[in-house]
Amino acid sequence: MISLRYENFNPQIHDTYKVAKLVYDVDFRTFDLLFKDEDKAISTIENDLKKHKPESTFKVILNDDDEIIGMLMAYISEMPYDFRIKSLKLVIVDILDYFVLCDIKKDDLYVAEIAIDDSLRGQGLGKQVLLDVIEYAKAKNLNRVILDADFRNVGAKKLYERIGFKEFNKKRLKFGSFERGMHNMELIL
Repeated sequence: MISLRYENFNPQIHDTYKVAKLVYDVDFRTFDLLFKDEDKAISTIENDLKKHKPESTFKVILNDDDEIIGMLMAYISEMPYDFRIKSLKLVIVDILDYFVLCDIKKDDLYVAEIAIDDSLRGQGLGKQVLLDVIEYAKAKNLNRVILDADFRNVGAKKLYERIGFKEFNKKRLKFGSFERGMHNMELIL
């Protein structure tokens, strides 16, 4: 098993392209719909990431060689909104998220995004990240860990269920041929 280390994302020291690719991978279907081009989507995400201030809610996951092998965005209760100028298409992604993501309560730890480099998937790293998040939440005496599983990502939902997460709600947004839906899932601590 690869040893994992979590570090606050800092665009001054971390590879913003690599992190942008990981962000893209989490929600590629929505990005593809809006941008019609993977490279354009990743470039836009990367430009946005370069404006980030180092913060504790957005982590890069590093291996023993200090290589970025994944990313994690998680926070307790409400995430403070980052007021900065964004691409209109990235604002649209935020709006679409608003309608389908978990409702966060006091003393929840919300896992917004987890991504593992595609060359390392299937090795249990995503599971290890979730187990680390759960241990962190327990140490903080939080009530539950919550996250979302896209309706189209059956594998992620099964992983979450194997760890002990249960669906507590479903949300769906549809207009025209576009549909986006999430299984809102929780693990009571």
